[in-house]
Amino acid sequence: MKVLFVCNQNENRSKTAAELFADKFETESAGLYSEHPLNEEQLEQSDLIVVMEESQRSEIAKRFPKQYMMKKIISFNIPDIYKYKQDKLLEILNSKEL
Repeated sequence: MKVLFVCNQNENRSKTAAELFADKFETESAGLYSEHPLNEEQLEQSDLIVVMEESQRSEIAKRFPKQYMMKKIISFNIPDIYKYKQDKLLEILNSKEL
């Protein structure tokens, strides 16, 4: 299963999640507002999309309505307060199930 993790910048949360879950799934990460933002192809190639906050789900729906309706999207509800591979972020991610 291919899982796409999405956050705002793809620097901390989604990048950490993609690396953490890479031993169980084929993973990729993307940012909505990064230098190379989330694109249609990434969404189409993913079996599951995991956003870090509900606002990111809404943004995907606005930017990519067709893909949004066709994909399973879940939210981890992790606020943008953690750094890349921060211990607390790893602890939270490890408690999540896909």
